[in-house]
Amino acid sequence: MISNPPTQTDSAVQIKPAATWVLLSLSMAMLLSSLGTSITNVALPTLAQVFGVSFQAVQWVVLAYLLAITSLIVGAGRLGDMLGRRRLLLAGIGLFTVASSLCAAAPTLWLLIAARAVQGLGAAILMALTMALVGEAVPKDKTGSAMGLLGTMSAVGTALGPTLGGVLIGSVGWQAIFWVNVPLGVLTFFLARRYLPVDRPGPTKAWTSFDGLGTLVLALTLVAYALAMTLGRGSFSWLNAVLLLATATGAVVFVWVEKRAAAPLIRWAMFSNPALSAGFAMSALVTTVVMATLVVGPFYLSGALQLDAARVGLVMSAGPVVAALAGVPAGRLVDRLGADRVSNGGLFAMVAGCAALALLPTRFSVPGYVLPLVVVTAGYALFQAANNTAVMRDVPADKRGVVSGLLGLSRNLGLITGASLMGAVFVAGSAATGMGATDPESAAAGMRATLAVAASLVAVALVIAAGSRASAKAQQL
Repeated sequence: MISNPPTQTDSAVQIKPAATWVLLSLSMAMLLSSLGTSITNVALPTLAQVFGVSFQAVQWVVLAYLLAITSLIVGAGRLGDMLGRRRLLLAGIGLFTVASSLCAAAPTLWLLIAARAVQGLGAAILMALTMALVGEAVPKDKTGSAMGLLGTMSAVGTALGPTLGGVLIGSVGWQAIFWVNVPLGVLTFFLARRYLPVDRPGPTKAWTSFDGLGTLVLALTLVAYALAMTLGRGSFSWLNAVLLLATATGAVVFVWVEKRAAAPLIRWAMFSNPALSAGFAMSALVTTVVMATLVVGPFYLSGALQLDAARVGLVMSAGPVVAALAGVPAGRLVDRLGADRVSNGGLFAMVAGCAALALLPTRFSVPGYVLPLVVVTAGYALFQAANNTAVMRDVPADKRGVVSGLLGLSRNLGLITGASLMGAVFVAGSAATGMGATDPESAAAGMRATLAVAASLVAVALVIAAGSRASAKAQQL
């Protein structure tokens, strides 16, 4: 049993429950949010046929969920700090579960998209608060193991989604990919309500001190950025340029609003902490690289290695499976060796894996692709466990929600940027040969260009890590 010192409330003494059950509750919440992201992609062709719409229309089933998470995750973390993380997490689980049932029952595409946006709001709360609640469940010397477990559950949800979705659609129908979340959500709600530590009494005027204007400006800015990166599917038009301009303008307005807010959503002083600022930046860079294997990989496997769809899916599953298996051991390594060492080891492994992925597949076919992919994914699992631990371990209790939200935001921005940037690099590299993207030579050229950029981004993350350590040492002198 791991327990807090007794905390006196108005009528009772609250004792922290067993950490194992708390972590199970948080792991289920992480599984729900990641499953909601990955299980829908496989249904897009079916949904386009059922509702009689184009791909451009049906892709909003995925985009609405992603936009809701990206734009609201920081505000959700801040609300958790103010209103109570357990209370808000329970509300998020309930919202996600109800929205899942609304998705399954939606009679039209646009009602489905609206329900997916609500489901994304619930997922934003889950993503923002799961890591924040780890600090209240386990001691600092076990934080790495807990972060590794959450990383494992996120990878399990990502790996399970396409397979489970395909089985459910083929045997039951597209509605089943949303109905499956309902019993999982009910179970998660029961576990969280039963085992998460009760919130300490907070300020009585939390709502009145919430930075509503800052939250709105940030949400609109992030929506503009997400749309700029996702619309056009890799091509850049005047609309993308306008959205990027709106993003830059929104960022300036947000800084101006926050400097004048009585209770700002983000206190800029927190970025003077080298571990926090470096952790956010590295997370965005590394997630951008990981997204390249998910977006570019299928085109390379089908174009350069001439694999059919079934074998492409089988090869692509190696990454999420490795991430799921490596998460817990990576967390234990963090507890044993320290976050800095494990983070650097993970980044070096990713650089080596990217280099091997650019060179080996053309010589050794599928094994030459799978083995470097395993190295890249294992390196990412090491980095993620170490970076999450370094960022969250020493955060004050009243700031854990917003910091966890910012960490989740950095990952989402990396995913969005990676899907657009790495896809564009692949297309540009393939076009340099003067052939189509499905030609083996052009697909290999596009992959080499993509991985060169990916390795450069990881190298930048290593430089940031070194600079962060130097800054931390300078502050201690």
